[in-house]
Amino acid sequence: MSLSRREFLKSSAAASAAAAVGMSVPAELEANANTAESNWRWDKAACRFCGTGCGIMLATTGEGKDRKIVAVKGDPAAPVNRGLNCIKGYFNAKIMYGADRLTQPLLRVNSKGEFDKHGKFAPVSWKRAYDEMEVHIRKALKEKGPEGVAVFASGQYTIMEGYAAQKMMKGGFRSNAIDPNARHCMASAVVGFYQTFGIDEPSGCYDDIELTDTIVTWGSNMAEMHPILWSRVTDRKLSDPDRVKIVNIQTYTHRTCDLGDFNIIFRPNTDLALWNYLAREIVYNHPEAIDWDFIKKNIIFTAGPVNIGYGFRRAGEKSVTPVRPDGSAGKYDAKEMEIYNKEMQKVVSPLEGPALEPYGYKEGDVMHNTPGTLKHWEITFEEYKKSLAPYTLDYTAKLCKGDPEESLDGFKKKLQDLAALYVEDGRKVVSFWTMGMNQHTRGTWDNSLSYNVHFMLNKQARPGSGAFSLTGQPSACGTAREVGTFCHRLPADMMVKNPKHRAKTEKGWHIPAGTLNPVGNQHIMKIHRDIEDGIVKFAWVNVCNAYQDSANAKHWVKAAREMDNFIVTSDGYPGISAMVSDLILPSAMIYEKWGAYGNAERRSQHWRQQVLPVGHAMSDTWQWVELSKRFTVDDLWGPYTLRNGKKLPDVRQKAYDMGYTKDTTMYEILYANDRAKKYKIDLNAFPQKGYDNSECNGDERNVVGTDGKVFKGYGFMIHHYLWEEYASFGRGHGHDLADFVTYHKVRGLKWPVVNGKETAWRFNVNFDPYAAKHAKENGRGSEFAFYGPLAKSLPHGNLKGVQDKKKTSLKDKAKIFAHPYMDPPEMPDEEYNLWLCTGRVLEHWHSGTMTMRVPELYRAVPEALVYMNPQAASERGLKDGELCWVESRRGRVRARVETRGRNRPPKPLVFVPWFDERVFINKVTLDATCPMSKQTDYKKCAVKIYKA
Repeated sequence: MSLSRREFLKSSAAASAAAAVGMSVPAELEANANTAESNWRWDKAACRFCGTGCGIMLATTGEGKDRKIVAVKGDPAAPVNRGLNCIKGYFNAKIMYGADRLTQPLLRVNSKGEFDKHGKFAPVSWKRAYDEMEVHIRKALKEKGPEGVAVFASGQYTIMEGYAAQKMMKGGFRSNAIDPNARHCMASAVVGFYQTFGIDEPSGCYDDIELTDTIVTWGSNMAEMHPILWSRVTDRKLSDPDRVKIVNIQTYTHRTCDLGDFNIIFRPNTDLALWNYLAREIVYNHPEAIDWDFIKKNIIFTAGPVNIGYGFRRAGEKSVTPVRPDGSAGKYDAKEMEIYNKEMQKVVSPLEGPALEPYGYKEGDVMHNTPGTLKHWEITFEEYKKSLAPYTLDYTAKLCKGDPEESLDGFKKKLQDLAALYVEDGRKVVSFWTMGMNQHTRGTWDNSLSYNVHFMLNKQARPGSGAFSLTGQPSACGTAREVGTFCHRLPADMMVKNPKHRAKTEKGWHIPAGTLNPVGNQHIMKIHRDIEDGIVKFAWVNVCNAYQDSANAKHWVKAAREMDNFIVTSDGYPGISAMVSDLILPSAMIYEKWGAYGNAERRSQHWRQQVLPVGHAMSDTWQWVELSKRFTVDDLWGPYTLRNGKKLPDVRQKAYDMGYTKDTTMYEILYANDRAKKYKIDLNAFPQKGYDNSECNGDERNVVGTDGKVFKGYGFMIHHYLWEEYASFGRGHGHDLADFVTYHKVRGLKWPVVNGKETAWRFNVNFDPYAAKHAKENGRGSEFAFYGPLAKSLPHGNLKGVQDKKKTSLKDKAKIFAHPYMDPPEMPDEEYNLWLCTGRVLEHWHSGTMTMRVPELYRAVPEALVYMNPQAASERGLKDGELCWVESRRGRVRARVETRGRNRPPKPLVFVPWFDERVFINKVTLDATCPMSKQTDYKKCAVKIYKA
């Protein structure tokens, strides 16, 4: 009997599923499956979604434009997921085939076909699109200099895309106004790593899950956000249920809590106090647990200023001027300004008064805030001990208890049990966190405090023990952090403000000395604010949804639509950012291009292009490289004066001395140089053989490119070139990456990769060759060397400030920080009487741009709900399933009430996920940030809820 294609696929899927769970497969089903798969090509790739970095296998069939992805399964050879996928992972193919995929550029035009910011979208050619981009970029550079051209970048860029974008922005346009949405998800973790270790990214790896005795989650719903890792945690718990303990520390109860031996529901923001309580228990009540030999060899104690503000706009900025008698200011109304005024000064509250006393403040004092600073200084252990004194069991329990229905004594017992697990001699402990600790107005402090506890117990950088930040996005590590697409960074942990780092980058890019801009302060929220202030005139949204994912979104949407600017969005689908824009460019999606991601355990993974892009879509790498063809040395490398008065020199003569002419394009300098052309196209050799490469070779779609001609490819292996040039910055400096071809043979490698071997536990001499080298050189006889180079020379002082400016080297040492509990800037009051927390759900990814196009995922969770405590809903006259308004000082949205769902908040809190553009919850959220990391706090603002 002949089988239809649909029956083929169903037979194959059923056979695969049966085999995966060890069931025997009927002969007829197996035969049908074999027939269905006879012409399938399977190849490895990485999952498109979270930072776990699962390996998948993709099956494609057909030829050329007709080749499609027909099946996805977990890769049994992938060490991260070992053949498993989560529900989103199984739909990696379907995210590419939604009915409304963007297939051609769209420009706002009037009836005459001319660009009109108030016009309607109409299809245009790539050439017309780029003509318009060029006009507006030149206008922005002329009016505002490099600070007028900005990019909303992404932790979902491939590594090559991010590196290509950074080269053109920082090396070409001389603009550091490029910042990834990873600023929203992992920036506090990054600054915590820098401050503590002097280098970014975790010291441990996922193998810690199988080796530990204790897993504590802090503000992380791993069961839904990192489900494959949670499956490994579950397996570890079930393997030894009496010994292995799971504790979840959260602001509301969710699916992760189902596995907990006990769960701690805390008041939002008070995790700072919880960490300090644990440290106090160690120092005051269990001093015998402190490993003083480890501390003396490897650790110093430090402190920094506490009056750092909340990362809002500051007085005098254009859009908050003038201040009016009714309390409003500029474009912000009086209710908004009630909170924003705390950026300048605040009154110390009764809750935070005891915590701030060691730092020289008491309840009722007026704290005058200065902008957030990374400055810190060395203190004595005795000073650190003073900082912990307030965090008694009584103070901590009263401050932190988040569920009014829970008894105080019961909450205290949980705190004591938690401390006992950390302190227990011989018990291994892993502390995991994600957004709960990072999306926090004191996120950098929170991250630093986690290491304090682990350091004092010598339970960090050891197999089965360590504080471990779980990354949210698939390449927030690999592309945002390692490539350095943040506004202040360069590749391999280098910084734009460091002249040695700029010089090294300029040499690596073969551009004139002095080209790179040393001022890197245009982080994502500042780019939005600069658009509202009329400073940024051209902004390009890449591989993200900047107008849906930013807090207090109505300000930024309004500025994009009403100010004199030009906004471009490159995407696969028409999300909110695309609709806000003036020009939409169709981007190739993940398996329609070659790429690489870096995951949360430092694992870099590569894949090949599996199918041709839909319509006329092209990769973001191609889009950046094509833009570079339109700008020359003479266009971009003349003198500029930045708004702070800093002068960027004219480097054109230096460029001429290097052999460039005034008409040499950035394409020739940054991408198609002699080094790049050495990476040959070889369709007979691995890994290129048998696979499409739309950027390098063109393809049978015959896309008409940005020059009006059919694009035939670059003629060299640009992906190989971009990878190797980027990797060259880290090799020999603790960021070592393997070569391009090797990654296509393996299931990823954890850097640093030294002599072909990956590193599982950094800073530990038994596993990390860099640690072994540094430990031998420093001669301290330690098992560890915290060899990160940043901020490794400090002055001395006490909790209140610097007393001795003379700096002392702390090479190869890490830091324990004194940081107090402080209130968030907005808390519930009589009018806005509930906490609002936002986040994700298992079935949907971020803004839902991809997953809401997958029928199965849409049907599973078709809308964002307001998860409420049943009693809180009843008190407001609301019933399950009814529509309500969620309103803050900034805006309101309408959504359905859910009182019996997977998320179970205590009475004072509601949870609303942000994947649904129809429930645009980021109109409601507050754009407060950690002043040190500039990461936005989406977890804490005040709302009122009432019937719609």
